[in-house]
Amino acid sequence: MSKQRIPLIRQAAALKSYFPTSKITRKGDQEITWIHDLHPTPLSSIYKVKLCYKKGKGIKISVLEPYPLLRAEGIPDLPHVYSNEKQELCLYYPRDKEWTPNMYYVTTIIPWISEWLLHYEIWVGTGIWTGGGIEHGPKETTNSELENASQIAS
Repeated sequence: MSKQRIPLIRQAAALKSYFPTSKITRKGDQEITWIHDLHPTPLSSIYKVKLCYKKGKGIKISVLEPYPLLRAEGIPDLPHVYSNEKQELCLYYPRDKEWTPNMYYVTTIIPWISEWLLHYEIWVGTGIWTGGGIEHGPKETTNSELENASQIAS
């Protein structure tokens, strides 16, 4: 796999190829935003999600709708998020470089969003997070860690 960041025009083309009805905006090769409805399983709800990548700042994934996301009974905070308020998902561990900008969103981040949503639905029903990952609160991995992981691969 190439160690160079995939140009955002190529990321946009791949996103449009896989998700022709999605909304994509790009600011040159510095920033890209993708908004689309995901339906993780035939029995799942539909979620409007937003992916935003800024060169040197990393990638952020948010659930725009529904807002707010339901919580499991008696549990006030969402599992594996950076922000409950912004519904900003934790999909990978930046320190381990599980995702870098030299990877296509359509083969990494977007399947991970769907997987997170599936485990979220199980969590709402059971109160148990089945999605694995490293236990943390919403603020354990800071945005500066995300930025550092992104800059290493930029």
